[in-house]
Amino acid sequence: MSNVTTSPEAAAAAQTLFRASLGGVLIAHGTQKLFGWFGGGGVEGTSKGMHAMGFRPAKPSAVLAGLGEAGAGLALALGMATPAAGAAAATTMGVAASVHAPNGFFAQEGGLEYPAVLGLAAVAFTIGGSGPYSLDALTGHVLDRPWMRITALAVIPTAIAVQVYRRRKALAADAAAPAAGAAVEEG
Repeated sequence: MSNVTTSPEAAAAAQTLFRASLGGVLIAHGTQKLFGWFGGGGVEGTSKGMHAMGFRPAKPSAVLAGLGEAGAGLALALGMATPAAGAAAATTMGVAASVHAPNGFFAQEGGLEYPAVLGLAAVAFTIGGSGPYSLDALTGHVLDRPWMRITALAVIPTAIAVQVYRRRKALAADAAAPAAGAAVEEG
């Protein structure tokens, strides 16, 4: 007797629905940053926010965040180059989660819940692939090889760590600047 309660077709349909939905959310989130759609700030507004959060240079950071979300979201929705798309989305959301972490876990308190869940979902597709109803499957998995998945998984924490380090360094320099200015005024 089998313990399987879901047919392979139903599992594939669920995987496709989840992948396309995750991609759609990421596309919407990224286009807020890039184009100001859906109430977003566009590149200019996002750049101001990125600067305030410690991302330097702010404008390229805003563009990369938008592309990391919208571009990776589109690729995930289509099931194309899934290891790279998943890694890009997971990295972008991991960095976003680090920004929200001081506010705790829950989203209503400004916590990391939302970006963390999006990032973990992207990691799941990096590991498990796009499924049978995808451009990766249609193209014979040319851009979805096992070594690509392993490489993508190794890149995610490294890329997050680099961005978190750069942000913390910029914020520390920002905090030191007023103190240095005050010392000059007193002297």
